[in-house]
This record gives sequence, structure tokens and C-alpha cells, in this order.
Amino acid sequence: MIRNTRMKRISFVSTVVVAGAMLLSTVPANAADPGVTATEIKLGITSPKTGTVALSYGKLPGAMKAYFDYINANGGVYGRKINLISRDDKYLPQQAATQTRNLVLSDKVFAIVGALGTATHTKAYVAAQLAKNNVPDLFVNTGFSGFDDKTKYPTTFLVLPSYAMEAKTIAKLIADTPTLKPMPSFLIAQDDEFGKDGVKGFALAGHKFTSAPTLYPQGSLTAALAESLLAGVNAAVPAAAKPVMVLMGTTDSTALILKAAEKLSLTTRFNWIAGSVGGDANTLLALGVKPATIDGAYAASFFPDAKDSTDEYVAQFMKINEKYNKGVTFDNVVLQGMNSAMLTVQALRAAGKNPTRAGLIKAIEDKGSTFASAGLAPLNYSATSRVGYNGYWFGQLNAKGELKPVGGKVTLYTTDSTSATAPVLSTYTRKPLPKNGIPTN
Repeated sequence: MIRNTRMKRISFVSTVVVAGAMLLSTVPANAADPGVTATEIKLGITSPKTGTVALSYGKLPGAMKAYFDYINANGGVYGRKINLISRDDKYLPQQAATQTRNLVLSDKVFAIVGALGTATHTKAYVAAQLAKNNVPDLFVNTGFSGFDDKTKYPTTFLVLPSYAMEAKTIAKLIADTPTLKPMPSFLIAQDDEFGKDGVKGFALAGHKFTSAPTLYPQGSLTAALAESLLAGVNAAVPAAAKPVMVLMGTTDSTALILKAAEKLSLTTRFNWIAGSVGGDANTLLALGVKPATIDGAYAASFFPDAKDSTDEYVAQFMKINEKYNKGVTFDNVVLQGMNSAMLTVQALRAAGKNPTRAGLIKAIEDKGSTFASAGLAPLNYSATSRVGYNGYWFGQLNAKGELKPVGGKVTLYTTDSTSATAPVLSTYTRKPLPKNGIPTN
């Protein structure tokens, strides 16, 4: 009787051990990291889906989700479907902090992707303890050069060129353009890391504005203030001159200034240069800026024009947008979102079949500079650099909102954020589009 009981116990223990081993064998090797199961990779994004800049940037999470849905319909990433959880931060720093904490602590996402804004994300990064939790912070939509500080932001990777790079390149455009170089020049910019990074870039380039740059707190620019600023410049500059007016702010602020010019009949008074953030023609037109006002304005870009359906990346993203993002007009924001989503898929694939947070960060450091992308400038990811693209080309908008290259051909200049070295002409050639827009790296 005792022998039989002992044998039963041994048999029971053996069964439990075997069952336990079978259970463990079905759990991914990276089960210690949140957000990854055998069938799913959970990612998170905060962005302004409501609030003052929602019309400009509210399309971003939908564009990323559309591309992820397309990838999911074609097998996902090593069999796992990407689940993008989107939270509204209203473009407010405290809201961004709260929502990013929710993504990390409540939703338990594997990584943050495509977060938008400088002031919003600097606060969110600290509040959600992304560094402490080693949460990958991928392809942040800001050009604040401070995010390249790996010591302070060890898990962050930028996607935009820095605003300092952009300012240096604008300075070169002014210096190299005979109709712009002799004219008085002025800068209106946001009074935060965005605008201050731009001011730093112009200083590095040695460009001196006719008067000190006008900086305004984000969200505080009003139609009355915009009219006052333009009227002041108009009164101070000789009628024979056509001043260069550089605008470095969000698209809604750029629209306010251009509409103020319309009200004051000053649209042709200035040589307008809209920064890459505020120069999205589709959004400017949607905000009520007249087509004739943007016609001839200079704008910076590191992408092909979102209206150029002859570009293979644009054409593919347009197809995906039509099927998976129905009813949403394809524009620069949608292009940006889908491109970041494509980079994310390549990063996840590079991290391997059993991805970990640490492995994902290492994969971008090692291989990120080789990822296929719509960008016309090179990516600069490495073990020491968290910079995304590092170059710009300039075009002029027409009344349809199309950005046509200055001189008829895209001329790309690359530069950095810290030296006084002038931007240099680039010979970079991007990788071809992966077949059907589906990475296989």
C-alpha cells in the first residue's frame, strides 16, 4: 500500500514537471518584457488627436496604424500582429506625461513609437520613467537636438533632422539665393526648445537677422499679435525691399501669420520661408490659408513631396492609405506616419524572433542606418548617435500645394547640430522600396 502511494506521488510529480516544461516551452523567451506575446507586439503612441494642433497632427496615429494593419494582413512580424494603442495628449506636456505613463504602466506596451512634440515629450519621458524601465522610445517626431544626448535619453531615437540643422540649411539657402541674400531678414519662432534650437542653428551658421528673433510661447500666438508683428516689420523696412520672413513654428501658428498677412494685404511683401514643421501645404490650405498666399513660399523637406505619386514610396503609401485609412487625405503627416511605421517594422525584425527591449535598442544602433525609408536624406543611427535624418532640400510651393525643387532638381544638403561647418552637398541615394512596401530585412 505504501509502495503504491509512493509510486502515485512520483507519477503525479513527473506529470506536473512535464506539464510545466510544456507550458514554459510555449512562453516566448522574452516574457520578462511587457508587450510581447506569442501572437502580439503591443506599441503605444501619444499625440494630439484633439486640441489646437489636432488638425495638423491628429492624422499621425491613424497613418501608423494603417501601415501596421497592412503588415498584419501580410503575416505581421515573425507571425506576431502589431497592436498600436493610441492616447490623446492634446499637445499639452502634463497630458502627454499622464498618457505616456498610462501606456507604460497600464497598457504595458513594449515600446513607445512616434511621440510628437518637444515640450510634451521631454516631460513625458521623465514622468513615465522610460529610461529606468528601458522602454524603447522610437522615431520621436521632434527636431530638438537635445534628444540626441544618449546619457540623458538612453532609449530615444529621433526621426526628424534637428531644428539646428534646419536653421543652418535655411541660412545657406538665403546666402546662396541672389534674390534673398541682400534683403533684410526676420525670424518668428516658438519660445521653447524648438525655436531656441533654430536660433542656435542660425548662430552657428553666422546668419544675423535684421532684428532680434521674435519668440512666442507655443499656443499663445493670436491673430492680433501676428498682425502686429507683420505690421511692425512692414513699417520698419523700406518699401523697395522684400524682406525674408522665416517662420519656425507649428502649422497652426504658420497659418495664423499667413492669414494675418492676407488681412493686411502683405502676402507679396515678404519672401516667406516656412520651416519643415509649419510648411505642410495641405494643412495650411485646410486651415484657410489662400492658395495664392502659399504660391512661391519656400519650404524645407527631407521627404519627397506627398503629392508626387511618381515617387515609389509615396505611391505605395497612398495605396495603403486608401485601403486601411479610408476617408483620410494623404499628406505630409500621413507620409511621415507611414514611414515611421515602416522603420518600426524593420526595427522589430532586426531585433529577432524573440525581441526584448534591450535587443530592440541594440538592433537600431547596429542596423538602423541601413533601413529602407522614404527619406531623401540618410539616417544616422549608431551606438553613439540617436539622430534620424540629417539633411534637407528646399522647394517652393505652388498654389496647388505642391513643393517643387528650387532650380528644378532636388538638391540635398547634410549637416550637424553642433558645429559652425556649413551644410554640404550630399550624394546620398536612398534604398529602393521593399517589394510591396513590406520589409524583409
